[in-house]
Amino acid sequence: MTQVPPRALHQPVMVKEVIEALRVRPGGRYVDVTVGTGGHALALLNAEEEIHLLGLDVDPGALAIARDRLAPYADRVTLLRASYTTLPAQLARVGWEKVDGILIDLGVSSYQLALPERGFSFRHEGPLDMRFDPSAGGPTAAQLVNTLTEEALAELFWKYGEERHARRIARAIVRARPLNTTKELADLVAQVVPFERPGFHPATRVFQALRIAVNRELENLERFLPLALEALAPGGRFAVLSFHSLEDRLVKRFFQQESRDCLCPPQVPVCRCGHKARVRIVKPFPMFPSKVEKERNPRARSARLRVVERLADA
Repeated sequence: MTQVPPRALHQPVMVKEVIEALRVRPGGRYVDVTVGTGGHALALLNAEEEIHLLGLDVDPGALAIARDRLAPYADRVTLLRASYTTLPAQLARVGWEKVDGILIDLGVSSYQLALPERGFSFRHEGPLDMRFDPSAGGPTAAQLVNTLTEEALAELFWKYGEERHARRIARAIVRARPLNTTKELADLVAQVVPFERPGFHPATRVFQALRIAVNRELENLERFLPLALEALAPGGRFAVLSFHSLEDRLVKRFFQQESRDCLCPPQVPVCRCGHKARVRIVKPFPMFPSKVEKERNPRARSARLRVVERLADA
């Protein structure tokens, strides 16, 4: 596997805002369910000397780097190779029932983009893989590109990439198949889709859509959100860092739903659903990175942070 210097790895986004949002306190138990190479985890551990942290990730390479970075905190850190969709099982594994804070940082990391053999980036020649866990079963991006019908590809690019040229791209892919490398796909998309603006490659949304589909990101996020709320102790906080509108809309709707006492339609005069609010939305609008951070770290430009707090009587 290509070796990437730690200094060139993923830069955690909105670190100060995340620490403040989670309201890190002495003796607390916190979970970073997408620990990656350990950037946010390191900041959390430095923020308060007495906290304990559980970090989860399915990427074995990123997890190995996190273990090295967090080795000085080994007495307060447990790192497990596991999906965030298995959060209840992982908490039971370490003997935790409830936690004081949960962080999920969605999307692809700079570490993954920097490894050509992982196939996430259109800027590097590599196989069309895109799996967060390279050893996992399930289709690779190449398998989707080379087996789906034109209609299915177009729907995938529109649904997960909000790509308005989805049909044109799908048609071109079917005619050019087989496509097996990132460069083959990126070059093909660039031939049929005009460059919209400097610095924005025409294949950006296509690669995003394939990555989301390969890793079932939206389905997994939808499964995870209620699990996170169940794991929070009263007063515990749940922070979600998202990087595109599909994720953010899903999170926003869930948070709004779980902050309401009744979900019955407006025309129903008396509540029949019995739903009770489980969280308080900490801020009505998402938080965004500062101008300075966006200039320093381009990946932060599309970031948004939403936070809820578990109600004491929920």
